[in-house]
Amino acid sequence: MRRDTIFYKLFQQYPSLLVELLEHPPENAHSYRFDSVAVKEPKFEIDGVFLPPENEPPGVIYFCEVQFQKDETLYERIVAESSLYFYRNRSKLSDWETVIIYPSRDIEQSNTYAMRAFLNRDQVHRIYLNELGDIHQLPTWVAMMMLTTIPEDQAPEAARYLLTKTQSITPSSSNNVIIEMITTIMMYKFENLKRHEVESMLGITLKQTRVYQEIKEEGIEEGLKQGLKAGRKEGLEAATFNLVMRQLSKRFGKISPKIRSCISDLSLPVLEDLSEDLLDFNNVDDLVNWLAKVED
Repeated sequence: MRRDTIFYKLFQQYPSLLVELLEHPPENAHSYRFDSVAVKEPKFEIDGVFLPPENEPPGVIYFCEVQFQKDETLYERIVAESSLYFYRNRSKLSDWETVIIYPSRDIEQSNTYAMRAFLNRDQVHRIYLNELGDIHQLPTWVAMMMLTTIPEDQAPEAARYLLTKTQSITPSSSNNVIIEMITTIMMYKFENLKRHEVESMLGITLKQTRVYQEIKEEGIEEGLKQGLKAGRKEGLEAATFNLVMRQLSKRFGKISPKIRSCISDLSLPVLEDLSEDLLDFNNVDDLVNWLAKVED
C-alpha cells in the first residue's frame, strides 16, 4: 500500500493540514502551497514540500516526509536534501523545518546517534500517528491520516464514522473531496475488493463521490443539449452516454471509434450499469470483454 501517495493527496487537497500537526505553525500557514521540488547538482527529488507564499517576504519552508517502512539512512538523506535545497534557494527563504510522519515509533530509524544534532533541534518534528489520540476526537483531515494505519478489522467502522461526520456538515465541494479521499484510502487498504464492494462496506454509492459528480455534471449538460430537440428520453440517453465516455476517457485515454460506436448502441439501463461497472476495469480489454458479454 503506497500510503505516501495518499498523504500527498491529502496535503494537496488541504495544505493547511500542516497546522494540525505542528505545535507552532507559521501564522500564514493557510497561504502555503504543497508541491514537489527538484534539487540539482546532485539531483534530489523531494516529494513533500510546503512552500511559503511567493508574494510575501522570505518565509519558512517545511520539508515533509511520510515514512511507513524502516529506512536506516532516512535522516541522513533528509539532511542532505533539505540542506542543499535551502542553500540553493537561500535568498527566498528565511528558515526551514522538517516534519516526519510515522505510523508508530517502531518504524523510526534505529541508529540516530550521528544525527542527534539534527533530531534534537526544534526544527525537526517527528509525528507518530498512533499517538495522536482517538480518531473520533481528531479533526477530520488528521483523522484521515490515522485511517491509513488502523487495522483492517477496525477500519470500516472508523471510515463510516468519518463519512457520517462529514455528511452531517452542510454539503460542500470540500465534503465531496473528503468522501472521495476516504473511499480511496479504503480501496488501498482493501486491495482485494472492488470499488463497489468498498462503497457497500462504507454505506455510500458511486454517485456520492466527487469525481462522479464532476463528470456527471459535464456529461449531463452536454447530453441534454444534444437531446433537447429529440425529447426527454433521448436526452437522458445522450447524457448518460456522455457520462460514460468521459469516465472512460479519464481512465484509459482516447477510446476507439469502434468501441464508442458499440457503447452508443446500448440502451439507457445498460449504459447506467456500465457507468458503475467500468470503475472495476483495469484496462480497455476489460471494457471490450464487458461489451462482448452484453452483446451475447
